[in-house]
Formats: sequence, C-alpha cells, structure tokens
Amino acid sequence: MAFWCLWIGVLAACWNGIHCGTPNASLSANVSIYGDSAIAHTDTDFVCATLDWWPPEKCDYGTCSWGKASLLNLAWFWFGFEELDSQDLKSSLLANAVKAFDPLKIRLGGTLQDKVFYDVGLLKQPCHPFVKNVSVMFGFTDGCLPMSRWDALNLFFRKTGAVVAFGLNALNGRKEVSNGVLGGPWDSRNAYDFIKYTVDHGYQINAWEIGNELSGSGIGTSINATQYAADVIELDRILKEIYKDFQVKPQLVAPDGFFDANWFKEFLQQSGPNIVGVVSHHIYNLGAGVDEHLVEKILDPSYLSQEESTFKSLKTILENYGPWSNAWVGEAGGAYNSGHNLVTNAFVFSFWYLDQLGMASTYNTKSYCRQSLIGGNYGLLNTTTYVPNPDYYSALLWHRLMGAQVLSVSLNGTQYLRAYAHCTKND
Repeated sequence: MAFWCLWIGVLAACWNGIHCGTPNASLSANVSIYGDSAIAHTDTDFVCATLDWWPPEKCDYGTCSWGKASLLNLAWFWFGFEELDSQDLKSSLLANAVKAFDPLKIRLGGTLQDKVFYDVGLLKQPCHPFVKNVSVMFGFTDGCLPMSRWDALNLFFRKTGAVVAFGLNALNGRKEVSNGVLGGPWDSRNAYDFIKYTVDHGYQINAWEIGNELSGSGIGTSINATQYAADVIELDRILKEIYKDFQVKPQLVAPDGFFDANWFKEFLQQSGPNIVGVVSHHIYNLGAGVDEHLVEKILDPSYLSQEESTFKSLKTILENYGPWSNAWVGEAGGAYNSGHNLVTNAFVFSFWYLDQLGMASTYNTKSYCRQSLIGGNYGLLNTTTYVPNPDYYSALLWHRLMGAQVLSVSLNGTQYLRAYAHCTKND
C-alpha cells in the first residue's frame, strides 16, 4: 500500500527554555508505519476554514484585528464579482487561495451567527448591520444578512468551487430562564424562509448547522441538551421538506460547541437515530490570545497531547450513542479572543496546527475547520493584504498530500517528534 508520511517535529532545547537535550545535539527516534489497513478515515475535503461575522469594531485586549474580513464586508464581494477581476490583486489572491484546494470546505459562522437575521420572507425588523454595544450579549446588537449579499457570496463560492457549511441563528425566539441559560423552542420561521430562498435560487449548501457554542455551559449563553435536541429535530423536518426532491441532501451539523461529555450524550439520546449527520465541536486549547506563554505551550508536547482525551471521548460517545453520526472539528483557532499576532499567524503555529490535523484524523474526525480563512490573528490569509500566512501552506500541503485513509504509526525515542501517516491522496 502506498502512502505519504507527514512528520511534524520540533527540537525545542534552544527555544524558550524548553529542555530536551544539549543545544545543537541530534535526537534519535524509531518510527514504524503499519500500512496493512486503515485505522480511520477522513473526508476528502478534510481541511476546512471558517468565515466569521465579526465587524471591524471587534477588539480584544486593545487590538482590533478583524478589519474587513466579515461575511458582511469582505472586500472582494463589493466589486467585480461578475468575473474575477485579475486587475485587482486582493480579489484574485482571495479567490485563488480558495480555488487552490479544489475544493476548500468553508464553514460560515461564529459567535455572532446567533444574532443574525436574514432579510427574506416575513422578517419583522429592519435589516441593519451589527452595532457595537458593550451592554448586550457578545458586545454587539443583532445584525442582518441582506439577500443581495447572500447572492454575492454564493457567486463567489460557485466560482471558487468552495464546499459550504452554513451556521443558522439558534437563539431566535428564546427567553432567558435562568442566569445565562435560554429556554423555550426555537423560532424557525426566519431560518425556514432563508433556507427556502437558498434552494429556490439554486445555491448549493452542503451542510446546515444550528447555533454556535451553546453546548454545556456555553459561551455567553447556553441551551439544555433536551431543548436543543428538539430544535435539531425541527431543523431536520425543515430540511426534509425543502430538499424533498433532492437525491443528495445536505448534512445536518450540531452542536458546534465545546465538548461536554454528558451534554453530548444526552443530546444524541434525545435527538434519536439518523437525525444528526455530523457532531461538531470547537477547540481553543491554548487559552486566551493575550497569554504571553503561547509559544511555550505550542512547543510543549505534553501540553499538546492533552487535547487527545477530547477526541478519544467523542469517538467513544459516537460509537455508543450516535453511530449514524460523524465527527467534525467545527472551529479551531487555538487561542480564543482572536489569537495572538506574530504567534497564531506565524510559522511557529504550524506545530500546533499540523499536530491537530494529525491527531484529529487518527480519531476518525472527518473534517477540521480552522478559525479562520481570514480575520483575527489566526487567519490562513493576512486580513489586510490577503497574502497567505505560513499555516495556509501547511493546510494546502496536508490537503494535497494526505489521503482519506489514516494509518497507524508508532514512535519511540523522543517526545519532541510527532509522526502521522496517511495513504496517498488517490489510494
């Protein structure tokens, strides 16, 4: 069996005081790759990146790193979208960066998705953009997606061949039942009208998601697993109705939040068989972007290995409670609150990123969505120039070299070398 083996290693003795031997000394390791059979499988479009909703006014620790990288203002879409404008360097850089993956899976969502309304159907409020307001949840008022903008986005996705997953607003109609917890059923009418508009216009959405980081204790707010399961069943009903004449239907992805074993178990039990096609979770295991010790964490193999327990636990839960579902990492930026400039957008971050891709694959994760394609301090592309950051090339190499069949690897001799092996792309 032919295979490519990607080795991810770091000699950390001379960096940031992390000791693994004498400076400039060589380290020896034995790597064994077992090619008789695959231990896991990924989707062929395993590498995924996100586009978020954050306006330019989104700031963290005194730094505003999002610029015009939002789904509502990403610059390429405002001009020349009848054809890719080769005279405009930024527009061609963005389009070509996506086209290079052939295809790139793009997840549209993030914190503010649960405050987005869609300007279609019987929307009962004006269609205004987000406005900064520190006194409301997430620091911004409700926002709105005009259908003209949605049309332009879909033209971009079609021209670049992107595979799209869209995160719906799951908080419409909720009422606060206790501190930080929302209850009551999801008001699905605006989402229904939006999905129908999308299908009626021939736009291909490969997956629909509902809500962002509402599982467990949630971020900003949460929904209990039983209520959320009922809402997912409602979304499944909508998708079956609107896509009833389609041979291939989009996947239903949930909950797109942080892993909480008990919450995930209850959610799968309450939603029942064959409702949720993909169970997704988020990863920000390095802590806050303001942390001055991020590089030390990135180069510490014992720290990186801590996330393995999440992959292992989710795999077990799916085997026992949701064998009809697959796992995705729906959003992963490493360091929350927009990352850290010159760390999460620099070469050193590939040690974290590639290790994550390898680790996730080993536990049968089908897709891994990096936060972000562009925006914040962790984008694959520079927010201002659209020039690729180092992790863009890591993502592209993984996509082109690593096939869907994951092979078993054993390694001994040093903890500072990571090794992952997949069959070649076409095997």
